[in-house]
Amino acid sequence: MAIPVLIDSHCHLNYDYAPKTAEDLVREAALFGVKTLVTIGVDIPSIKQVQTLSDRFPEIYHTIGVHPHEASTLTASDWDILRTAVKHPKCRGIGEVGLDYHYDHSPRETQKDRLREQLAFAAEAGLPVIIHSREAEEDLLEILRDYVRAVPAGRIPGVIHCFTGTLAFGEACLDLGFYISFSGLITFKNSESIREAARRFPLERLLVETDAPYLAPVPFRGKRCEPSMVVETARRLAEVRGMPFAELAQATTDNARRFFSIPLEPIQA
Repeated sequence: MAIPVLIDSHCHLNYDYAPKTAEDLVREAALFGVKTLVTIGVDIPSIKQVQTLSDRFPEIYHTIGVHPHEASTLTASDWDILRTAVKHPKCRGIGEVGLDYHYDHSPRETQKDRLREQLAFAAEAGLPVIIHSREAEEDLLEILRDYVRAVPAGRIPGVIHCFTGTLAFGEACLDLGFYISFSGLITFKNSESIREAARRFPLERLLVETDAPYLAPVPFRGKRCEPSMVVETARRLAEVRGMPFAELAQATTDNARRFFSIPLEPIQA
């Protein structure tokens, strides 16, 4: 029987996985049916790193953006880099961007300003956004509502990555046209609220991700997360929704291809 195909819609392959190499991660992921990986940029220095990975591997696509933790570092000259980087043939989104009021590594007003700027950039570029949300739902929804007005009808505005929000927040994002992505958190014992959201949200808007090297799912919790482990997240999501794993894998893979405009056959940059 063929192994169901999956897409890891959010991982950080430019991080340190020593002694494993990127080649190891891609090869091992493929053994588990994870045929495509989207590596996510978080700051200006990571742009070249994710581009290099996309150039080296047909299976890898990437996004570019400045994480809310780094919002205060974004300069006028950085925008020249972003405007050039968005033209890369395998750039598939703007992100990871958003608001993080848990750590507050950048001032909240600065986070909001940089988010608005990057959302406008995404709308202009015609690419979806990858949203980081932590303890900032009210402010984030206000900004996302403004952003969606600038997105043409029929275009996917973005995804709420690594969903940990309230049910009301998730439903509001769905109403705006956003997708929702579930990580290994859905497998954690104390994550029933996340599982409840996963039961209720529409299947045609769901993605799966690892957020590797973070949030390794059960039974790997406490270890470094790797793209191959997205299989465990997908299996748990299928169980939560009471559906066969193969059907869940097919649905989330189709969703990810649609979201990131990923062709059936991998392309070289």
